Amino acid sequence: MAGFRDFLTRFRPAATPGRAAPGGVPADRSAVFAAELVPPLALLDQAEAEARSIRERAARAAEEKRREAEARAEQIVAAAHADARLVRAESADRTVHEAETEAADLRDRAIHEVAAVRERATARMPLLIDRVAALTAEELTPLREPSSTTSTGTSREGPP
Repeated sequence: MAGFRDFLTRFRPAATPGRAAPGGVPADRSAVFAAELVPPLALLDQAEAEARSIRERAARAAEEKRREAEARAEQIVAAAHADARLVRAESADRTVHEAETEAADLRDRAIHEVAAVRERATARMPLLIDRVAALTAEELTPLREPSSTTSTGTSREGPP
C-alpha cells in the first residue's frame, strides 16, 4: 500500500507553469527516477563485486608475502646464530693465540732476566765473598785477642 506522501506526489506539477496541460494524472517521477537509476546501480553492483574480488586477491597476496617474509626472516636469524657461533669460536681462538703469544713473550723475557741476574751474581760473587770474609774476620779478631774487653768497653768474659 502506497503511503500518503506517495499519493500526494502524484498531483505535483508535471511541467513548467503556463498553458494548461492535457488532462490526466501526471507521471510517477519516483518510478522514472528508479528506472533511470537501475542500470547505473547494476553497474555499481558489478564494480563492487570486482572491487571485493580485487581486495580478496590482494589480501591473499599480502598474506603469502607475509609468510614468505617470515620464513626468510627465520632463515636470516638461523644463519645469524650459526655465524655468531663461528665468530665466537674464531674470537676465542684468536684470544687464546694472543694469550699464548703473550705468555711466550713473558717467559722469554723472564728467561733473559734470570740469565742477566745470574751473570750479575756470578760477576759480583767474588767481591761479595771477599767482603763477607773480611767482615767475618773483623768480627772474629776480637775473640782471638787475649784482651778481655771489646772495643765498646764491655767485658767479653764468659759466665761465672
